[in-house]
Amino acid sequence: QVQLVESGGGLVQPGGSLRLSCAASGNSFNIFGMGWYRQAPGKQRELVASIGRGGNTNYADSVKGRFTISRDNAKNTMNLQMNSLKPEDTAVYYCNMQPPLIRWGQGTQVTVSS
Repeated sequence: QVQLVESGGGLVQPGGSLRLSCAASGNSFNIFGMGWYRQAPGKQRELVASIGRGGNTNYADSVKGRFTISRDNAKNTMNLQMNSLKPEDTAVYYCNMQPPLIRWGQGTQVTVSS
């Protein structure tokens, strides 16, 4: 069974950048479409970006042009490069399959504030 661990969050000023990482255990990572999700306080969890098995990507309108999702199937990792961060990007970020298939992990907190 695949397990996922998120890392790379932190506190950053508006306009700054962060790179999130998702490390997968198990040997089936490459067969799944994957996604980055986020949940802000008082809001529902939302899909931010997704990447298919072959590398095709999709983004929420709110992050298009600022975030880039990537994956390395050989290393069982997925990343989210976040640039031009805005206060409204503040949330806990999670990785999971797309659609979600396993229990949510701890996530990684991203706080955008001056």
